[in-house]
Amino acid sequence: MNSAMLFNSARFILLLAAQVIIFNNFNLFGFVNPYPYILFIILYPVNGNRYALILSSFFLGLMMDLFCNSGGVHAAACLILAYFRTYIFKFSFGLSYEYQTVRLNDVLTPERFSFILIAVVLHHITLFVLEVFAFEFIWDIILRTIFSTLFTLLLCILIIYLIKPSKR
Repeated sequence: MNSAMLFNSARFILLLAAQVIIFNNFNLFGFVNPYPYILFIILYPVNGNRYALILSSFFLGLMMDLFCNSGGVHAAACLILAYFRTYIFKFSFGLSYEYQTVRLNDVLTPERFSFILIAVVLHHITLFVLEVFAFEFIWDIILRTIFSTLFTLLLCILIIYLIKPSKR
């Protein structure tokens, strides 16, 4: 087992544990929930195996569904985010993505911020639409998406820069 695979496995377990133990207990104002566990999908290596990402994202979402008793909405949202991740990379980074020179845990640039923002919005809109699944609650979906996205985005950026590896 190489070090990248070991590091990704540890990230998977730690983010899932943090989400279940700490962040699932946050419920601000009755509808704002942070979901920083998606950092596993966001921070997965650019040149990593795409099928391994999709499979591990499914298991990440499935584990969240088991802990939250949510019936598959996390698994679907994680799969959609994992599938569209390359397109979000191409949109946000352009030619830099083609040469795989992207590192998300460097200094926060507009490209990195847009990538994280689009990824979080895509995950959250998918999650809340599937969770509610009724057009009559569209304003509830929009409000939950906006506020949960802001809170998750803040936590994700904070976590990225707290666990940022030191430069040698």
